[in-house]
This record gives sequence, C-alpha cells and structure tokens, in this order.
Amino acid sequence: MIGMGLGVLLASLDQTIVGTSLPHIVGDLGGISLYAWVITAYLLSASITTPIAGKLSDRHGRKPVFLVGIAVFIGGSILSGIAATMYELIAFRFLQGVGAGALLPVAVAAVGDLYAPSERGRIQGLLGAIGGMASVIGPFIGGFIVDNLEWRWVFFVNVPIGLLALAVTSYKFPIEQRRTGKAMDYVGTAALTTSLASLLLVMTWGGTTYAWDSVEVVGLGLVSILAFAAFIRVERIADDPVIPLKLFRNSIFTLSSVGMFLVGVGLMGVLSFLPLFLQAVIGVSATNSGEVLIPLMLGLIATATVSGFLLSRTGYKLWLIAGPPVAALGLFLLSTMGVGSGQIDAMLFTVIIGLGLGAIYANYIVAAQNVLGAEEMGIGTSVVRLFDRLGSTIGVAGLGAIVNSQMVVQMARNLPSGASAYLPGTDVNTLGGLLLNPSAATKVPAPILDAIRFSMSNSLTSMFLVASVLVLIALVTGFFIRGVPLRGADNLGDEKREELEGERTG
Repeated sequence: MIGMGLGVLLASLDQTIVGTSLPHIVGDLGGISLYAWVITAYLLSASITTPIAGKLSDRHGRKPVFLVGIAVFIGGSILSGIAATMYELIAFRFLQGVGAGALLPVAVAAVGDLYAPSERGRIQGLLGAIGGMASVIGPFIGGFIVDNLEWRWVFFVNVPIGLLALAVTSYKFPIEQRRTGKAMDYVGTAALTTSLASLLLVMTWGGTTYAWDSVEVVGLGLVSILAFAAFIRVERIADDPVIPLKLFRNSIFTLSSVGMFLVGVGLMGVLSFLPLFLQAVIGVSATNSGEVLIPLMLGLIATATVSGFLLSRTGYKLWLIAGPPVAALGLFLLSTMGVGSGQIDAMLFTVIIGLGLGAIYANYIVAAQNVLGAEEMGIGTSVVRLFDRLGSTIGVAGLGAIVNSQMVVQMARNLPSGASAYLPGTDVNTLGGLLLNPSAATKVPAPILDAIRFSMSNSLTSMFLVASVLVLIALVTGFFIRGVPLRGADNLGDEKREELEGERTG
C-alpha cells in the first residue's frame, strides 16, 4: 500500500500543481490562448484511460497495469519538463494523464483485493487523505517552485517519487492470476473513448474557443451522443464488456457515481480558480496562494482518517449525509469574499470545505465496493473514479464558462468608457494574466485595473456560489444510498480470507 499511496500522490498532485505555475509557463513559452489546455489535456486523457485501465487490471492483474501506468507517467513528466513550446507541453501532459488514469483506479481497486469491506474504510480513508493532500498542496508546491526555481521543476519533481513507487510496487505487490479467456471488448472501448473525448472537448471549447452553437461544438456533441448510443448497444451483447451495464442496476453503485461527479465539479472549480482569485484579486504571491489551500488539506485529512477508522461502527451513510452540507457551507463562504478580503478569511473557509470533502470521497468508494464482486472490483472502482474525473473536467470547463460569461457582464458594467483599447481581451485568464504581470499592468491606467479587479472578484465569487449548490445537491445521493452493513472477511469465503491473512502477514 506504500507503493499504491505513492501512485495516488503522483496522479493527484499533477491535477493541481500546474495551476499556480501556469502564468510563468505562459510567460516563458507564450501561447496564452492555450492556457487552459495544459490542465484540460491531463484531465481528458486521465478520464479516458480510467475505465480501460480498470478493466485491464481485472483481466491481467493490478500489478502490470500499475507498473505500466507509473512508467508512462514518469516519461510524460520528463518530456513535459523539457517541452520547448506550448503544443509540446500539452501533448506531454496528455501522456502524463494516460499514466495517471491507470494509477488511481488500480490503487483503489487493490484495497478491495487486499482488505475485507469492514476494513476498507480506514485504508480508503488514508488513500483519500493522500489524494486530497496531494491535490491541495499541489498549488502551494507549484507556486513555491516558480517563485524559487524554474517552472520545469514542477514536472521533474515527479521523477524521484515515481521511481520510488515503481521500485516498491515491483518488489512487494503480489502477482495475481487472472482469467483472460474472453476477447477484449475493443469495439466498446473505442466507442467509449470517442464518446468521452468528444464530450470533454465540447465542455472545454464551448463558449470559449468556439460558440456553443458553432459547427465544431454541435458536431462534437452529436459525435458524443452517437458514440455513446453505439457503446450501449455493444455493451449489451459483448462477452466481456468494458463497462458491464449491470453495475448500474444497483442503486448504491449508481448513486455513489453520481455523488462523486457532483463533488468533483465543485472541488476542481475551487482548486482551479481560487489561486487566480487570491493572486489577481487579493494580491498574494503564488506561494501564499498555495498556502491558503493547506487548511483545506488538513480538514480533508482529518475527516477522511477519522471516518475511515470509525466506519466499521458508523457505516458510510452517516458521513455521506454530513459531508456535502459542510463542504457547501465553505464554498458559500468563499462566495462572500471580495477585493478587500484577507488571506486569513480564505484559509478559514477552505478548512471548512476540507472537513466536508474528507467525509465524502472515500466513503462513496467504500459504499460502491461493498456491493461489487471480486471480478468487478477493478472496473467498478474505475467507473466511480471516472465519474469523479468527469466531474472535475466538466467543473473546470463549465465553471470556467460561468466565470467568463459573468466577466463580460461585469466588465460592461464597471469599465470606464474607452477602456477596451487598453485591454488584450475580455476572458478571465487573459485579464488575470494582465493583473499578474507588473510590466503589462503599468501600461494600463489605475482606474481600469481597479475595475478589472472588481469585475474579476464578482465573477469568481459567483462561480463559488454555483459550486456550493452543486456540492449540496450531492446530499440527495447520501439520503437515498442504502446503509448496507459492511461485510467482514468471514463473508468472503475461505480462499479469499486466506489470501487476506497471507497479505497481512507476508
């Protein structure tokens, strides 16, 4: 589990570490129009890879899929660190995401192999704490690196951790014998990949690169719908479907997936845009903007760990009901901030968000795994993680679209006449880059800069309010998920129980 934990650390860290370093990367490589793609490419490839990696781990064992994922991730990190253009960086971040898409679901599914359901809570809680910690300290580490080192170390820092994970997992992780007699569902895999990729491109390009009613966005939307329809048709007749549709007949599994999606939308919205709010609106440094998220990490670790150790007594339902309102409250409090707010306020509000999220993530997975058979553990876990990734990707794109649309309204309301002649654009990333670039900002009159800052504040806090509502809706899933008692090792059969005991003593 040390090796698995290191893999979770890597994959989660790189979802957010780039955020605070992106202004510096763009300043070096250029390509402000490609700003969001450095994050989106990673999330896109990781989302597509997640269910495929889960299915492959069910067929061929967790170990080989995890080792290949680590190797691909390390390679993508090295290449990202030596990228000479934004196009190269985006391509190599896509490769990183392919590796990351294999790490998270395999690590979480491995818990289902090695521990009985009644014991998974504390292990999933620890993995959830590691993942949450990595996501939260990512902006801080990224900010510290670009303030004190070259931005390329944002990617090179992954290499020693990845090599350690590779060494530990190669040495200790058990080799499993898996049945691979049935043919791989290549048609279903291709249809699923096409549908997911098209959907995520719609959410990324819609309203920014292309209008929502443009040929490109509408065309990709149709491709996604048609590919998804083909996927459903293929899965119904496939001998070994890449995602067995029967999984969704279980309400606990389905509601856990929906809950992970909603929470993913809200969380990635905060992690992606809060550093921009702190740096461009309040005026803190990149390093300090990362420090603000450390309390979120502490809150998340606290409740993830406590809920994991108490799970055998409390069950998972209590935590799934308690978590969303607390996280939503923290997001709502963020929406009350403005130009005159301080760093301490933001730290207090983020710790509340962390306390709520820590009660949610691991327990959705435990609830889903508790109703999965051994042969479905990898793909079932991957599907739940896929919904989380879809929520994260759509959260960045969808909440970003809300921010940009609000920015247009706010700028029209607050800018003095003739101010547009001084501005490079009207989207939040371009104007945020202007506020963060002292040399460019000196060329713009102070009243215009103040109007931009005020407009950006109102736009970002509106997005935080929407995120709070989405996370609160996840409370509905907690109410309707049945509180099925967690199974112990004595429910798994003699052979599986002997495997578990062997792993603990071996």
